[in-house]
Amino acid sequence: MQRILVTLLFACICIGSGWSQTMAPPSSAAAAATPQASVPVKDPVTASLRMLLPRSRNNILGAITAMPADKFNYKPTPEQISFAHLVVHIIGYNNAACAKAADVAAPKVEEVKETDSKDKLLAAATASFDFCGDALGKMDDSKLGDSIELFGGRQGPRAMVALGVASGWADHYAAAAMYLRLNGILPPTAQPKK
Repeated sequence: MQRILVTLLFACICIGSGWSQTMAPPSSAAAAATPQASVPVKDPVTASLRMLLPRSRNNILGAITAMPADKFNYKPTPEQISFAHLVVHIIGYNNAACAKAADVAAPKVEEVKETDSKDKLLAAATASFDFCGDALGKMDDSKLGDSIELFGGRQGPRAMVALGVASGWADHYAAAAMYLRLNGILPPTAQPKK
């Protein structure tokens, strides 16, 4: 089961980070010259989430920062959510999903609304990533097989939430990047290298 979880997490990471488009597999000569680590990683799912956190945090918070305050009500179509609604969703998702994945209590935070200011939403989003960092710091893989109530009242393994954290971060950044591009703004990962 652990091998399946690690494989699924790796697939989420590759898809979410654009690995298949930005990184070519090493040539056979380079692969032969690179020593392979033979030491197993302790808590590989948790370790992988911790590795993804800084990049996801920087990209998502960077996207929120890049969107002008007067564009937080922007909707690509009337049926879609506003950028501010996306930010509110990200905040709630981080607090709930990281708590469930790590088996810790969700933080008691002031509820934010999409009508709140950009500064307030950015601060709450930053705090939600701080909480994820704290929660993942307390997490290990020993409880990933526990059956818990998932979102929507379904039952499933805690690992499903852990995988959802990784895929959620990728999905949230992709959505934020689309909103930025539709407003003529390059998202953080499209900015020229300095």
